[in-house]
Amino acid sequence: MRRADREKAFWEKVAPHYDRAVTGIFGRPMPRVLELTAEGVAGADRALEVAAGTGVITAVVAPRVGRLIATDYTDGMLARLRTRVAETGLTNVECAAADIYALPYPAASFDLVVAGNVLHLVPDLPGALAALRRVLRPGGTLVAPTYCHAETLPAALVSRVLVSIVGQPVHHRFTARSLREAIEEAGLRMRRSETVPGLIPVAYIEAVLGPR
Repeated sequence: MRRADREKAFWEKVAPHYDRAVTGIFGRPMPRVLELTAEGVAGADRALEVAAGTGVITAVVAPRVGRLIATDYTDGMLARLRTRVAETGLTNVECAAADIYALPYPAASFDLVVAGNVLHLVPDLPGALAALRRVLRPGGTLVAPTYCHAETLPAALVSRVLVSIVGQPVHHRFTARSLREAIEEAGLRMRRSETVPGLIPVAYIEAVLGPR
């Protein structure tokens, strides 16, 4: 089985348990991350969320934007995303299957792109950031809270355990600084950054796409 297929199979397998992981041992940063996300997305007209998973972030974003397309590339996550959207009455949300590297939307389609807790998981970080930048209009905002597996020594140790025992496919062990640098190298300008403590800290990032 190819690496990409193995990684997709991993996310299909964990989809039924994903919410427990987010709110459990790794969940300490999430209340603050969701609070920051709610502030950062407010007022956007047309928004895209990639790697939406089960919709934990979707439920915060949707009430604060005009329209939201929430995407994931696994059937298991999409099924739970659609259930959450239906149960919470988020009538402005469209759920769709999409790969972060091949987003099926025209260039400059969105005022806002949300990429929550996914950038550390992508094998091709420049490719993923280029794909997100392509669909973001000039002056639009990327909101990208991201687990930083190298921010602290305990985080680095836990990260190694996740990979060796659980099999989670972590491709980038960021610090908050290295994450900011990667996003700035992709041509976005940092607007807000806050490192939220936890067993594995999360760096909350807002970055703006300058004029082309």
